[in-house]
Amino acid sequence: MNLRGAIFDADGTLLDSMHIWHELGARYLQSLNITPEENLSRRLYPMSLEQSCKYLKTRYNLRDSEGDIQSGILGIIEGFYRDEVTLKDGVREFLSAMNGKGIQMVIATSGNRELLSSALTRNGIAEYFAEIFTCSELETTKHEPDIFMTCAEFLSLSPENVGVFEDALFAVETAKRAGFITFGVKDESNIHQWEMIREISDFTIESFRGRIVS
Repeated sequence: MNLRGAIFDADGTLLDSMHIWHELGARYLQSLNITPEENLSRRLYPMSLEQSCKYLKTRYNLRDSEGDIQSGILGIIEGFYRDEVTLKDGVREFLSAMNGKGIQMVIATSGNRELLSSALTRNGIAEYFAEIFTCSELETTKHEPDIFMTCAEFLSLSPENVGVFEDALFAVETAKRAGFITFGVKDESNIHQWEMIREISDFTIESFRGRIVS
């Protein structure tokens, strides 16, 4: 393996952050001193943010408008990335080792640039990444290879010399089809798809702790 560059996903790969998306409804209700139903996260999971806000307003007879509820939920997300989110185990040491080997690194994320930048800086790893690329800014998704190809072009490297580190099965599949070296990263959120991720990934990472890429 001639690894010269690396593209990292953020949520669920570098950051231990996926749980916040399951907690948003409950956190919002708790901020209003309202006890959420036990299965709230399962009810909200398939809904869009707008649908979730409508459900919360109706189900809990909230006086706030759906727009106010959405603003409140977005505020919780911002606070989480600014003040709470932590790195997955071993990430800082892994990135330091990669940097020491001269491997160029960038981030490709479906998330928000500002929130991610804040989280990376607070956790002391922003310096390892030459650039952050976001799906929204490129007007694409990780179902298409565009963001990965843009990253490779930025690094001036061919896909066969670039590793893509992802926790989402569909993103691993996309990178694999585009010719990248794929690293499937285990997370609580992908347990039900982990065997499929293991099957299609060139390499898998259950923990970054002690992991060495040569």
